[in-house]
Amino acid sequence: MPAVVSAVGRPAEAAVDVAVVGAGPAGLYAAYYAGFRGLSAVVVDALDEPGGQVSALYPEKLLYDVAGHPAVKGRQLIDNLLEQAAPFGTRYLLGRTVVGLARRTGGWTLSTDDGGRVDAGAVVIAAGLGRFVPRRLPCSVPYEGRGVAYHVPRPQAHAGRDVVVVGGGDSAVDWALALAPLARSTTLVHRRGTFRAHEYSVRQLYASAVRVVTDAEVVACHGTQRLERVGIRRGDEAFTLPAQALVAALGFTSGLGPVAEWGIDLEHRRIRVDRSMSTNLPGVHAAGDVCAYPGRVPLITVGFGEAGTAVNHAAVTLRPGERLAPEHSSDAFPGARGRAAVPSASAA
Repeated sequence: MPAVVSAVGRPAEAAVDVAVVGAGPAGLYAAYYAGFRGLSAVVVDALDEPGGQVSALYPEKLLYDVAGHPAVKGRQLIDNLLEQAAPFGTRYLLGRTVVGLARRTGGWTLSTDDGGRVDAGAVVIAAGLGRFVPRRLPCSVPYEGRGVAYHVPRPQAHAGRDVVVVGGGDSAVDWALALAPLARSTTLVHRRGTFRAHEYSVRQLYASAVRVVTDAEVVACHGTQRLERVGIRRGDEAFTLPAQALVAALGFTSGLGPVAEWGIDLEHRRIRVDRSMSTNLPGVHAAGDVCAYPGRVPLITVGFGEAGTAVNHAAVTLRPGERLAPEHSSDAFPGARGRAAVPSASAA
């Protein structure tokens, strides 16, 4: 995966042409297109990995409806988008939530939940279904980041570990199957006797090396510096399993969160946009599943087009006199790359 700069642990500070809220496919493509148009960009996302819903829910799934890819894994699609934007020096501020949007001379100021700020000439909101918050196991919270995770962006990171996956949906089954060839042991714990995952995946699960424990719950987590083992209860039976990794695949809750308080026109929890992907706030655009207009189809490919439309309109707003339609990429890319090598404004 291309290097992703994320200064988690200190307040975010940046000054750019375009601020992108959301690091899903539409947001990452918006960042690329900003660079292609010679604009500096920063991407802010609440998750600590880029990719949004794709990385959080189905990084190992094959996607068959992305233009130009007969089939591509979710993880590979995100890696490709990051690589596409890499020549333009796009900056990523991950693990942060944009909590405020305020008008300033020449653009907007975004405030983040870590006390930081991003000044931008234009904003593209590509927040998908909103901020994703994982459903947590109470006992696992103290071990978050120390063995407990809610998604598996890199299965190889669990090679040689004892892994316990909790859940009964597609993500839980998919991750258990992906981890089984890599981990020392893989156990899937589900509190019911039947699974919500696709029947074919469940058949694969029972035919694999994964230990399946149903009608059971993880009730305790143990370890000193990191997670070392988990306690499981099944009826009147209680036992302990070694676990250097616990994947709580219990799903996510989502919502617009602070975006709903920014004075943007909404329609059924989506952001209303016009044909230029503009909202009712000047210089603020939206793209991807977060936006609403008549006849919209919720596809990743559609989101790519919306992101390109939003950035092209932002470009002519920021630089009056420029053409709305960009040059052909086969002719313009080297020049655009040169113009964007040094962001027009940034602060570490």
